[in-house]
Amino acid sequence: MFNATHSTCEIYGWCPVENGTLPRKSLLAETENFTLFIKNTVHFTKFNFSKCNTLQTTDPNYFKSCTYDPVFNPFCPVFRVRDMVEAAGENFGDLALLGGSIRVLIEWNCDLDHSTTQCRPQYSFSLQDTKYNFRTASYYRGSQWQLYRNLLKLYGIRFDLSVHGQAGKFSIVPTAVSFGTSIAFFGAATMVCDLVLLYLDAKADLYWKEKFEEARPPKGKPEATA
Repeated sequence: MFNATHSTCEIYGWCPVENGTLPRKSLLAETENFTLFIKNTVHFTKFNFSKCNTLQTTDPNYFKSCTYDPVFNPFCPVFRVRDMVEAAGENFGDLALLGGSIRVLIEWNCDLDHSTTQCRPQYSFSLQDTKYNFRTASYYRGSQWQLYRNLLKLYGIRFDLSVHGQAGKFSIVPTAVSFGTSIAFFGAATMVCDLVLLYLDAKADLYWKEKFEEARPPKGKPEATA
């Protein structure tokens, strides 16, 4: 009851409300040297061809010590977080304060007429957002069996992975079909041009005289009849 004549409604909810104060120091500063291992396999069903982006090795310590390099270590998909952020065009110190989102694009463009070792992924990074956080809560009951919760607002760096690929291989059948189609197209194009110039062009008479030669019998000799 608010007073003798009015009442109010109460909504069951958590209190106090969330504190919206932004952090003043970098919360993710120590993550710059963290590494991310990205394993990906592409399969082109038409050519029955599969390829993994990791090196096929029996050395158990290889992936513990290597980092990705497009020339020297193209099949070591171990990336340092700071390198990924800088490759996306962002300063790690700025992103470490409020978090962010990085897109990792993996592209497979393979020419299967060449050696399979030349079929290797290309990595690119782009910045999607300079702020990323989410909330999580843990619930428990106190000594009086009253329900409590701890609400945490967590900042982080999110990586969104996207994979694209295309492959090609020479085959005589589609090549022959394309060649025959091209020849037919050029033949049809020549016929259409002749029709336009002979019947629709303003100077059709001139074109007709140049294209066709009229043969007339000599004077004094009757024309042959069948």
